[in-house]
Amino acid sequence: MGEARHLAYRDRNWQPQPDAEAAVRGWLGERLARNPAAAAFAEALMQGTAIRLRDLVDHVVFADDTTRAAIEAAGWAEAEPGVWRNPAGLFPPFLAGEAETVWLRVESVDQFVAAHKLSSAIEGEPLAPLRRILAFPGKTAFGVLERNGSPAFAPLPDDPAERRTARLVLQGFRARRRQFDTVEQGLAHTEALVDAAIADLGSPHRACALWLLAEREYWQGRCHAAQVQKGRQDALGVGWANIDHHTYDSSRAHYQHTIAILEKLGYELREMLYAGDMAGWGSQVLEQPVIGSTIFADVDLAPHEVELDFAHEPLPALDRHRRAGILCALHGESILEQGLNHVACFYDQKAMRDQMAALGIRMMPPFSDMPHLYQELTLGDWAAVDPARVDALESAGHLPPEEAERIRTDGAIITHLENIERNDGYKGFNKPGIDGVLQKLDPRRYGKLKAEQAEAAA
Repeated sequence: MGEARHLAYRDRNWQPQPDAEAAVRGWLGERLARNPAAAAFAEALMQGTAIRLRDLVDHVVFADDTTRAAIEAAGWAEAEPGVWRNPAGLFPPFLAGEAETVWLRVESVDQFVAAHKLSSAIEGEPLAPLRRILAFPGKTAFGVLERNGSPAFAPLPDDPAERRTARLVLQGFRARRRQFDTVEQGLAHTEALVDAAIADLGSPHRACALWLLAEREYWQGRCHAAQVQKGRQDALGVGWANIDHHTYDSSRAHYQHTIAILEKLGYELREMLYAGDMAGWGSQVLEQPVIGSTIFADVDLAPHEVELDFAHEPLPALDRHRRAGILCALHGESILEQGLNHVACFYDQKAMRDQMAALGIRMMPPFSDMPHLYQELTLGDWAAVDPARVDALESAGHLPPEEAERIRTDGAIITHLENIERNDGYKGFNKPGIDGVLQKLDPRRYGKLKAEQAEAAA
């Protein structure tokens, strides 16, 4: 990568877009007032899951010149014939059409149909690139759609052979081996699996969507808060349709290989974050522009390495592991046996926190608390650690004896669910605020963190 390109993404500076957000919310509010069934669903969604309907809007079909004038005044421009986009933030595209319709994202159309007892036919076969159904008809209709790696706005012609291949790829991702004698063997196996999936499907985007589905299932299996919340979201038929980003931890030695696998799945470098010298952590933010997925790829960093293209340049060993290095040494690489560190989902942050508290799930103090961005993690789940891993870390000086013994006995923190609220279409992150929370999540602070969790749960 050239230096100019590296600098361009490194210092990306997203800004809130209040005028554009006001245009979306105003337009959506007027249309909900015209459709009582959709309005009732929006209320049930908030009460049952803490999800705001606006955060599920995939795209809008409009049929009047007034709407076009309003969105153009707020920053949308015709990016391709009949499609208006606003790249300054997280905003849905607007499409010119004959019937005004709001299309909402769901993880599974079948699940939505079952939850709401709909009788109309679904467009698109199971696991097709795109499926949809008109859920709440009216002057302004509301529909739901399921994306499986397609950027299209309507279902494609059915291809049974391709759908069978997709099922096989998904099963391969779900059942993939995660534990190996060496990390190098594991990454080589994973890369070969990804290569084969892309070749068989003919699309990195289809492969990426299936990969993420399998990754979330593995993460959910060890995250109690995720299990509870997924049940609530499934009850309303939306599943994990409200995801902001997925987060991986990687050791320095294997970071470039991890990034290479993600790039094969269609991810591109978007911006970088550095939590500060005390935390000793940084992250390459990647975006899959076709399916709109974002990944945080976390790694230990020394201060001077912020100026490097650390996603692609080798990172020599540090004298001491920081947070990401310790987690990978304890639990394995995130892309292998550790699994995703956490998944961040859009919520009304206060409603989510209150609803989780009523279910006995507590949150850590927020690490972003601004009008346009709020972020907090659940207290987290702990997992047992192979004593041999702890022994190796202690002997190398990465863990003090007392912390090593606690981890041998009780395990170490491994995963969370993140409560994130974005306003004004803000697409960036709170770079300074991450430092404090990630110091708390360093397993070497195990004793104090465990005490804090016990006190919060009391």
